Amino acid sequence: MKQKIVLAGATGFIGRWIIKEFQDDYHIIALSRKKVVTNPNNKILWRMVDLYSMSSTEKALEGADIAIYLVHSMQPSTRLNQGKFEDTDLLLADNFSRAAQKNKLKQVIYLGGILPKDTHRISNHLLSRYEVEKTLGARATPLTAIRAGIIIGPGGSSFKIVKNLVKNLPVMGCPRWTKSKNQPIDIFDILSLIKQCIDNPKTYDKNIEIGGNEVITYMELLKKTSKMMGKKRLIFPMPIFTVGLSKWWVSIFANSNINFVSPLVESLKHRMIPSNEFSDLYDIDFVPIDTSIKRALSQKTPTLPSFDQLRAEKNTVRSVQRIYNPGKHNAQWVAKYYPIWLSKRFAGLINPRFDGSFLRFYLLGVMLLELQLIEDRSTPNRQLFYITGGVLTKRKDLGWLEFRSILDNEYVITAIHEYVPKLPWGIYKLTQAKLHLYVMKKFEKELKNLKKN
Repeated sequence: MKQKIVLAGATGFIGRWIIKEFQDDYHIIALSRKKVVTNPNNKILWRMVDLYSMSSTEKALEGADIAIYLVHSMQPSTRLNQGKFEDTDLLLADNFSRAAQKNKLKQVIYLGGILPKDTHRISNHLLSRYEVEKTLGARATPLTAIRAGIIIGPGGSSFKIVKNLVKNLPVMGCPRWTKSKNQPIDIFDILSLIKQCIDNPKTYDKNIEIGGNEVITYMELLKKTSKMMGKKRLIFPMPIFTVGLSKWWVSIFANSNINFVSPLVESLKHRMIPSNEFSDLYDIDFVPIDTSIKRALSQKTPTLPSFDQLRAEKNTVRSVQRIYNPGKHNAQWVAKYYPIWLSKRFAGLINPRFDGSFLRFYLLGVMLLELQLIEDRSTPNRQLFYITGGVLTKRKDLGWLEFRSILDNEYVITAIHEYVPKLPWGIYKLTQAKLHLYVMKKFEKELKNLKKN
């Protein structure tokens, strides 16, 4: 009987190739935020999911044997997204890990990044990948973590940057980070490794670092690509460029969003050579890098079905903040302490009241917000509140607040999802939104002070 694989991140570069290459060997459940309109491939079951929602994620994983997790939250999903991508990634991974355990999956396979060996200061992007890896593996479901550097293949966003730089710039003065060594790998070698890991107990709870058979610098990759494209380009080192300036330079001339380029450049400054600790777990005849580049330049990306546009409330807000939790308090304790602290901090001006079911915030007798604790969806490590009223909310049937313990209570994440403010949008952004961030920073300071005392 074919294994059922649920694929999170199915519409991305790796996800598309997994669908194309795995569809005859496995039953694939592909996940998407949008609803499929027409699906010409009846071998693939598409499920609509909101990975920010625990219940939606749990439902999406129903009936699956194995999960492949390829999610990175680089792009905003609401009109206003407050918070760092690494905090959002942590929240999504925790949702997925909980859902995998509840559905009793055999295994989760995660594709992350190689951890650099040349520095103690890892880029935020790679550190986030590592945190996601730890979070996905924090529960009963066995995790197989695959760590790779640059993946070259048709449709790959990283290689698209290389191609566009070569296409658009006859002369390239390359910053210092382009001389860091990397070990690019072909997309089909990655697919081969994933296949060899599926339902393979030898790979459970292992982190497998992998690269191709050639060590090169990013600048050498640019030169190889220009040769393959038949472009005469003058490419030379120019160490005066800072990493910050490089991000804008790459974004402009590679026609790529700065939100995507920024973490990529931060990662490429590291020496990204894989360890061979678990090389005995796979057997791959690596594709030569010249073949990878040639194929990436000539082949088309696998197509996707057509999707319906999301019909959502226009002015939605997501705000995700990670709070350092030195006292190792669980989410239930933090949720109960937060209104107590808030009242003290604002000297009774803001007056929260929590009766065990409803948390209400008052200002001079006026109820600003009303939140209802959803007890059957809450645990000591996750407290869930629906936003149900108050003069500051436009929708009483949409949006939720949660407190969540992460990574053995090292952090608590406070998150507001799909909140629709009543204030005019411009005023909200300048007042209530900024006040929320200020309050969260002060609350984090309070938790630190509690530990000291």
